[in-house]
Amino acid sequence: MPVLPGDPPVEVHLRRSAQARRFSLRVSRLDGKVTLSLPARARETEALAFLAEQEGWLRRTLARMPESQGLAVGIGCVLPVEGRPLRLETGPGRAIRVEEDRLLVPGDPARAGARVAAWLKVLARDRLALASTRHAAQVGRRYGRLVLRDTRSRWGSCSHDGTLMYSWRLIMAPPSVLDYVAAHEVAHLVQMNHSPAYWAVVEGIFPGWKRQRAWLHSHGGGLHRFRFAAGAGNGD
Repeated sequence: MPVLPGDPPVEVHLRRSAQARRFSLRVSRLDGKVTLSLPARARETEALAFLAEQEGWLRRTLARMPESQGLAVGIGCVLPVEGRPLRLETGPGRAIRVEEDRLLVPGDPARAGARVAAWLKVLARDRLALASTRHAAQVGRRYGRLVLRDTRSRWGSCSHDGTLMYSWRLIMAPPSVLDYVAAHEVAHLVQMNHSPAYWAVVEGIFPGWKRQRAWLHSHGGGLHRFRFAAGAGNGD
């Protein structure tokens, strides 16, 4: 998948189509996914040149994505954590903690969004590391680094050197959904493609995965509507 360099970098999905007669860019209104369609016989170098020419339009379009229609995370809002809706409230002490249906956030209420984002990333890394290690053991492979990002275009990826990348927002989804994404990426340690052999690996380590995949397709975009303090959602 090509990445348009810059601040921030933009991941672009290439889609070859027998019906396409020219290059075209599309930005999903749901989750900001960028798709570059190209004719079946077109050269990828030509597609990337077209992408570079359209960079200005693309960045303006992404900047106008309706984040303002999202929900600013702060005291009083309800935020899903591992699939559970929790209401943010001020709390005593120094550590964020869950009590029944409440997420207690100590400290300055004005910084609650940033603090919760940092807490979610730590929790996401813990859960994803456990799931990735478990699934890697199932297929007899090892992964390299585990990296968290805040990407709109994908929930995870596996590079040729075994690095696993995940969106930390998966921690807001039900645990089985996070577990499925970990299985999906670990399966690429065996098959670096989406062939029938690859999906057989996924089925072997996570039977019934289609239900979790469907949840992401139906509800995953909603995880991006939560807006944290500036700089809090950029991953690590």
